[in-house]
Amino acid sequence: AERDSRARGGGPSSSSTLHLPGQGALCSAGRYMAVAALCVLCYGNSLRGELVHDDVWAIINNPDVRAGSSVRSIFSNDFWGKRMADNTSHKSYRPLCVLSFKLNVWLGGMTPLYFHLVNLLLHTAVCCLLLVTCERCVFSQPRPAFVTALLFAVHPVHTEAVSGIVGRADVLACLLFLLSFLCYRWRSASPRPAPPHPLALCLSLSLLLGSGAMLVKETGVTVFGVCVLYDALVVCQYCALTVPQVAVILSDNPASFSPRLLTRFLTYSYLLSFNARLLLAPITLCYDWQVGSIPLLESLADGRNLSTLFLLTIMASLCLHCARSLRPSREVLVGLLFLVFPFIPASNLFFRVGFVVAERVLYMPSMGYCILVSHGLTRLCALVGRWGSAVLGLSMLLLLLLFSWKTVAQNQVWLSREALFRSGIHTLPHNAKVHYNFANFLKDTGRHQEAIRHYNIALRLYPRHASALNNLGTLTADPKEAEHFYRQALDINVQHNRALFNLGNLLKTRGEDAEAEVLLKNSIRFGPQFSDAYSSLASLFAEQKRFAEAKAVYLKGMEHCPDSSDLHNNYGVFLVDTGEGALAAAHYHQAVRLKPEHYVAMVNLGRLLRSTNDNQQAELWYKRALTVARSVDVLSPLGALYYNTGRYEEALQVYREAALLQPLSTDIRLALAQVLVISGRSSEAEQMTRNVLIREPGCIECYRLLSAVCSKRGNHSQALEFLDQALQQETSDLSVRAELLFSRGNQLREMNRLEQAFQSYKEAVQLKPDQSQAWMNMGGIQHIKVLYYEKALALSPGSRLLMENLAKLDRLERRSTAAGGG
Repeated sequence: AERDSRARGGGPSSSSTLHLPGQGALCSAGRYMAVAALCVLCYGNSLRGELVHDDVWAIINNPDVRAGSSVRSIFSNDFWGKRMADNTSHKSYRPLCVLSFKLNVWLGGMTPLYFHLVNLLLHTAVCCLLLVTCERCVFSQPRPAFVTALLFAVHPVHTEAVSGIVGRADVLACLLFLLSFLCYRWRSASPRPAPPHPLALCLSLSLLLGSGAMLVKETGVTVFGVCVLYDALVVCQYCALTVPQVAVILSDNPASFSPRLLTRFLTYSYLLSFNARLLLAPITLCYDWQVGSIPLLESLADGRNLSTLFLLTIMASLCLHCARSLRPSREVLVGLLFLVFPFIPASNLFFRVGFVVAERVLYMPSMGYCILVSHGLTRLCALVGRWGSAVLGLSMLLLLLLFSWKTVAQNQVWLSREALFRSGIHTLPHNAKVHYNFANFLKDTGRHQEAIRHYNIALRLYPRHASALNNLGTLTADPKEAEHFYRQALDINVQHNRALFNLGNLLKTRGEDAEAEVLLKNSIRFGPQFSDAYSSLASLFAEQKRFAEAKAVYLKGMEHCPDSSDLHNNYGVFLVDTGEGALAAAHYHQAVRLKPEHYVAMVNLGRLLRSTNDNQQAELWYKRALTVARSVDVLSPLGALYYNTGRYEEALQVYREAALLQPLSTDIRLALAQVLVISGRSSEAEQMTRNVLIREPGCIECYRLLSAVCSKRGNHSQALEFLDQALQQETSDLSVRAELLFSRGNQLREMNRLEQAFQSYKEAVQLKPDQSQAWMNMGGIQHIKVLYYEKALALSPGSRLLMENLAKLDRLERRSTAAGGG
């Protein structure tokens, strides 16, 4: 049918031949190389970028993407890793895109470079495939097809889709969209009569690739509509019946967020023209256009309605041109199909979408825009002659250069979270959400005062921002002020599970357990996947000795949050504290499996192994934790292991590193000093301990350590002075005072002040009766008082020294008896 139509005089614009007249293979290859090179030049600087914004939730925090997670879960969860059946699910089903992220992790870990590299390669492939599509299905000459691919390759509106990793959904869906369309076009371009198997194969491939595009992103499903209408409008020439409907789709775009029908109609009609303006003149770009970025159109008098009318006029003119022509322009038809259909899912026409404007959703529609621009340029060149064509060519070259410059500059915005959020504030200072996002970033990086300022700006722009109020509460040091913010957030949104959690924790610290329990239960009720709430409620029950209820909460939490490593770690700690340490190891192991960098679980596992004297395995887990975080929390238990097993030099190295990390930590300094003493470096230990005493004059451990240093030198009188100073300090721990008195008795005994030593030992056992050594020393001082030896022997029945002393006493008593009888 196409060959017959061309023979009857159809113009060149309607030719659908698959061959390129006058074009050699070398020229064709050169065009593809040029397009690929331009992609690399424009997006090469994006390779230095981090994982930012939605990348954090879709990749870093997505349990389906992590190494070791089940591939099966990808096909039952949404794009963000939540179960599709869950009420809180985003309902965005994109398993093939998530699978591509998982393959990235499998091949290169979480290194951002490889994620960006894949996005760049996909964009390059899309540009080359668009060139193929335009050469074979749209234009009869290679030049406009080449211009279309170049314009698409450099368009600045694509930076969010290419430089933002989450934008891969749009890029990969577009790739499969074009492949599906080409397979379908291959079928419709086959010579007649055609054998059935190749046709069936083409249709099957088209269906498979189109389904794949749909499973990458929802907009991929529009390829089926494009293919069907391509048959109707281009191949079968049914344009007069169907093309006018495109204009209806473009103008009839209702939204459902405003209670007024007029407002909804005017606003979403205007948003169509706003998106068109982003394609035509991408001067102002932003990663987030929500929360006040584009005010609603409330009346017909709003000047922005003019842009809607202008767009409607342009689209109506194109549609009327197609409807009136006996053989309408294939370039215009395909351009409209590619422009309109991929945008329909984001138009709010059939269902609500979660954004007002999103630049990444323009990635696929921009193919149609580029086709229309290239076609319009070709038609103009045919009208204005050689010199006019030269001017138009220079204008297009200038546009390509400007677009390339804008794209390279816009890529810088996506290099880091801070750059992205700062650009949002610079572009849309009246957008509450960009201030909120930037405040979150500042809070995460410890810049709390700046964060508070931007939270307040967000609240000034949008006073009912419950999350901003909640986060302000987490930053204030005043508990009363924090409570005020949390309650304000709950007044706005009674189901705000994080505000419920934070207020519940605050009340728990104040001992208001009844209300805290209610709040934490509601936090779980409204956020069943919020694992921290389970841990906090279980901790509250454990503090109240309600161990059965605490255990039930932990088990429920692990059922609803099976991928929470913290829950497994906290449950392990709970099991150890309640005497079920044998069961804790499995949960520590599970925490590490779920989060390989969970060094807290590794340290807890090491401590558990130490308690069973499995020092070798404990050391391995401590060292594994050090590969994740060289922190004091890991170094301190490792140093204690070395010290208690007599590996003093290794303990010394570990504690020295810990002291460098926390130079003002008293515990670390004293632990290091103790190792120095036992290693024979008494002078360094003494100086270090005296420095601690300058900062903390009431440090009992400092006096005790200084006493030990003096005693080792044989200076028992000074050692006694330090112990007396330690005993003058206030302490509520009776065992500490008993140990000091025991040490004091030792020093007095060394000085041969036996009566005073006996008194000191006596005071020690009055405070801590189970000190067998004190009883034994008392027996040594009062050799004839066998009672003390018997008391000591009862506490230490296996002591050879006690038995020998009792034997000596027995012999002395027999001699005394014999002498008395004589």
